[in-house]
Amino acid sequence: MKRPSQYIKALETGLLEKQAARALEMMANCRLCPRKCGVDRMAGETGFCGAGNRARVSDFGPHFGEESPISGTRGSGTIFFAHCGLGCDFCQNFDISHQGRGRDVSDDELAGMMLSLQESGCHNINFVTPSHWVPHILSALLPAVEGGLEIPLVYNTSAYDRVKTLRLLDGIVDIYMPDFKFWDEKIAEDTCGAPDYPEAARRAISEMGRQAGDLALDGEGIAVSGLLIRHLVLPGGLAGTGKVMAFIAREISANAYVNVMPQYRPMRERSGDGKKTARDMERPISEKEYETALKEARAEGPLRLDPPRRVWMIQGFE
Repeated sequence: MKRPSQYIKALETGLLEKQAARALEMMANCRLCPRKCGVDRMAGETGFCGAGNRARVSDFGPHFGEESPISGTRGSGTIFFAHCGLGCDFCQNFDISHQGRGRDVSDDELAGMMLSLQESGCHNINFVTPSHWVPHILSALLPAVEGGLEIPLVYNTSAYDRVKTLRLLDGIVDIYMPDFKFWDEKIAEDTCGAPDYPEAARRAISEMGRQAGDLALDGEGIAVSGLLIRHLVLPGGLAGTGKVMAFIAREISANAYVNVMPQYRPMRERSGDGKKTARDMERPISEKEYETALKEARAEGPLRLDPPRRVWMIQGFE
């Protein structure tokens, strides 16, 4: 039997409208993410991430390269948002996250994208880099749900999220899909200028786990709710994989669904100041380093590890 997404009830009870209004108020002195810039985005001011008062979307379409429970057989309905509050200097989507490639869209246009993805048969709506666009997502959900949206919502994030913002999503988001990028504050500072990332990620993922619980699948192996954690292996063990996995197993859930990812590629920071990526991160990881990371994950017990998948597809828009 199909399980209805919880945001439908949130609309019926008035929670969705209330949380959308609260989120919009937060934009007037923006502290949606841990940067807490304090700019008035409602007036068009921009902070660290560069996001303004209208949602900016780079691409949207069915995505077949996510984890198996997310992509399934019909794809994940992915909406790539522009800008980013974390700003890793090795980001593979630099033009989107750092340079803000995309176009501004209204709430109704964003709702239309969600409904179009559902109509195309996607298993879910997958918001990529959503932290700084939470007010717009909640506002757009109002016309989307009224228009018949019913598939699960995926919050696909770096985990550089404030708990206060995440609590606006309690009872609305079905599936949380955070990264846990680094354990070490120095690595986070070197690569993102965010030494508070490890602590912010621990708090955020704990809150996501509290809200959503372990990843739950339907009879076809497709995710309907819960938490899926990603971890990108870095060269030289710089991500602190063993400590990250120990935290997940002991503080989140021993049954957590985790994807240990091998696709790190070196990228020079392209702001024009000539800065390079941290330490020896200008090389890909080796096969041995990836196998070591998997062993560290398996050593923590019954964590559910996603098998690597390398095929992907995303449909863009003009």
